[in-house]
Amino acid sequence: MTARIALFDLGNVVVDWRPARLYEKRFGDADAAAHFLAEIDAMNWHKNHDSGTPMDETIPALIEDFPHHADHIRAWKTEWMEMFEGYVPGVPELIGRLEAAETPLYALSNMASETAKPIFDRFRIINVFRDIVVSGDHGVIKPAREIYDITLNRMGNPEPSEVLFIDDRQENIEAAEALGFHGHVFTDAAGLERALLDHQLISP
Repeated sequence: MTARIALFDLGNVVVDWRPARLYEKRFGDADAAAHFLAEIDAMNWHKNHDSGTPMDETIPALIEDFPHHADHIRAWKTEWMEMFEGYVPGVPELIGRLEAAETPLYALSNMASETAKPIFDRFRIINVFRDIVVSGDHGVIKPAREIYDITLNRMGNPEPSEVLFIDDRQENIEAAEALGFHGHVFTDAAGLERALLDHQLISP
């Protein structure tokens, strides 16, 4: 069965999110930025925000461990939007084609509740999605089964096989496919276009 619904991840599928972008500006050096992010284990730390813990709780705790990086750690919140640089090339055009084909469009993103509105306000194409499931609102992140169950419910409980889930992380796709979703591991717009054509969600 081909899918009839497109479910998008947002970060690095629709919008270009790269934390190193902010810290390369702050440090003036890519290697120093990478070292800082590795030293504080930034991506694992950030999972707390995606899981619903406010940054005002996690930032002081991390500063206790890395007081010499206090200003840079605070910037994760105060300069958050500096981590973004536009849309992922080619994806807005594909979303436009899906919208023109009247394909139901939804989004599921591991995202902190407090950062969602600034992202949605800046990247207006996100408003075409009928609903957006933000992990921080539910206290659970991909690839946990519960977030997919929540998403199906928010979409009106379609059969999972009716949904094509597009995400840039293999483990998130594997978790969705185990529940019966169709999955596409996003690498670029050209690959996504082929997947959408295969599922007849857009026309050539």
